[in-house]
Amino acid sequence: MNSVKSLARPLARAFPLLIAAGLLAGCMTPTPYAPRMEGQKTGYTDRALTQNRYRVTFTGNTATPRETVESYLLLRAAEVTRAAGYSAFMFDTRNTKANHTYDAIPDGPPGPYWGYGRGWGWGGWGGWGGWGFPYDPAVDVVVRTNYEAYAEIVLLTPEQAAKEPRAINAADVIAHLGPDAAPPKPPQT
Repeated sequence: MNSVKSLARPLARAFPLLIAAGLLAGCMTPTPYAPRMEGQKTGYTDRALTQNRYRVTFTGNTATPRETVESYLLLRAAEVTRAAGYSAFMFDTRNTKANHTYDAIPDGPPGPYWGYGRGWGWGGWGGWGGWGFPYDPAVDVVVRTNYEAYAEIVLLTPEQAAKEPRAINAADVIAHLGPDAAPPKPPQT
């Protein structure tokens, strides 16, 4: 009987989290490679700082892995380079930041020690909450992480690129990363 009780407690605590995770997993897909529109928090941005220097960013949602965010930043840097009429670029600064959000998810209905006049103390509304075990928190904290990559790039002429060991060929980046970033094609009927 004790083994059943010891198993029931973790399962009872995990059940609301499993339900929430299942619902979120069904709805959440990684951020597509697309510009960040006004009012959105995800996608890429770019801005000219000088004639040959740009700031480029890509922000993903919590379902977008860090590697994907960084690859999309690299791809956007290559596209900006080509659109500006250059063939190569190099990173002047580059960083990826992890943004964390914290959500408290209720741990289920109150336990048998919850209610008016119950528990330790002065009476009134009290008790421990949770499933009635002392010091058992009534919520579980879920941490969600999304990544934001940032870079300043310097656009290089072919002569500059030939002398710079950190130069990145924009056409090569687009050829290697572009197909992975393309949105899935709808099935043909």
